[in-house]
Amino acid sequence: VAAFLVMVAGPWVSGSSSLLSGTLDNFGDALTYGISFLVVGASMVIKARVALLKGCLILLAAIAVAMHIGYRLLHPDVPIAELMGIAAVLNLVANGVCLWLLMPHRDDDVNMTSVWECSLNDIYEGVSVIVTAGLVWMLDSYWPDLLVAFVLLILFTRSAVRVLTRAWTALQVREPA
Repeated sequence: VAAFLVMVAGPWVSGSSSLLSGTLDNFGDALTYGISFLVVGASMVIKARVALLKGCLILLAAIAVAMHIGYRLLHPDVPIAELMGIAAVLNLVANGVCLWLLMPHRDDDVNMTSVWECSLNDIYEGVSVIVTAGLVWMLDSYWPDLLVAFVLLILFTRSAVRVLTRAWTALQVREPA
């Protein structure tokens, strides 16, 4: 939640597509982490359903980023690199703490595996947006931002497919009555 709140204004003020992907991902994470904590002791079926929700949220974020990339291709503006960089560094720190806290539980069950997947994406996204901010600043071009946003779009789409596949598989295995 803290990472999302820090980043909520960043993409709109800076005009960055790659920063938008991180913001949307943090919003989805905030929602799903809250739900995940509620179902820690729940049945595998409930956990798998929550993981399905997470996969759908990741996919929706990917669709939103794809739409923003399309918009930016039609309306090219150079993002404000300094704002991108500041928001990305704060985001990376917050998400690094989350990943560190989750590390011992990353393989506990389908629910925690999907949370781990989301947090790992956050680290990749944070590092890539920091590098992108530097490239936007150095080149004074919007292309690095769009290219990294496209790579993140692929990453989030792959992640959504993995989370949805694991959740669907877990739902197919029935718990004993």
